[in-house]
This record gives sequence, C-alpha cells and structure tokens, in this order.
Amino acid sequence: MRLQLALNVDNLDEAIAFYRKAFGVDVHKRRPGYANFEVESPPLKLVLFENPGAPRLNHLGVEVFDDGAVAAAGERLREAGLVPVAEEREVCCFAEQNKVFTHDPQGMRWEWYRITDDAPATGQGIRDGVAGVDYDDSGALRRASGPSPCCAT
Repeated sequence: MRLQLALNVDNLDEAIAFYRKAFGVDVHKRRPGYANFEVESPPLKLVLFENPGAPRLNHLGVEVFDDGAVAAAGERLREAGLVPVAEEREVCCFAEQNKVFTHDPQGMRWEWYRITDDAPATGQGIRDGVAGVDYDDSGALRRASGPSPCCAT
C-alpha cells in the first residue's frame, strides 16, 4: 500500500522538474495537464494536475494492490458510518480503477483504490483541471464530456 497525494499545480513542467529532483524518480505517467510519480521511499503516489489558481490539495488516497483491500476499506468506512461510495472499473486519472471513497468533515475526498489497467483504451482523465475528457491512444484529445466526480476539484 502507498499513500496518494494529489496536488493542483500552476505549471506542470515546473512541478515535474521539482518533484523529479525532490524524490529522485522520473514521471511514471504523463498526459496533457496531468502527471504522476510512483515513489518507492517513502511509498507515495504523487499526482499532479495542472490547475492554475486552484487550492493546492486536490484529494488524498491510499493505493492498494488487491481488490480485497478495497472491499475491506469500504466495509470499514460503512461500519464507521462514513458513507462510502464504491466504483468498479471506472476510468479516472488515465487508469481503470476499483475504488471506494468518502469525504472528511471539511469535504476533502479520501479514496482507497486499486488500478486494474494502467493504460486503458478509453484514456479518460483530466485535462486542464477538468475531469471527463477522453484521449485516443496517442494522447490526443478525442472528446470532452464535462465534469465527473473522478479527481474533480
């Protein structure tokens, strides 16, 4: 398991250069307006959204590596009365995922998720801070479907 930290940044290229140096790792995935790093030490999935002027923190998460851990998180949240929302095989942040999420008292989204396909054919994700856009396999914008709850600000 690793913690996920999703940040809104003003300039994606500058942020990538900084975090590449800060953690000593290269970008795992980059798309227009989006990048992520998989850091081994500390175990961190750092996600960057180019979203100038937005609050810096986008959302928080816990990446797990099997569906049992997603189900266990959902059950723990349900038993605690935290009203989890489950999504299966949803394409979010350029990856197909199974997840559960809830919101803390201040409205911050926390999600527990497992990536089931890191390069889905639909390529739906974030562009310029807007969820619900769709890219072809080359990374070109195919369509914009408007806001979605996936990684939304």
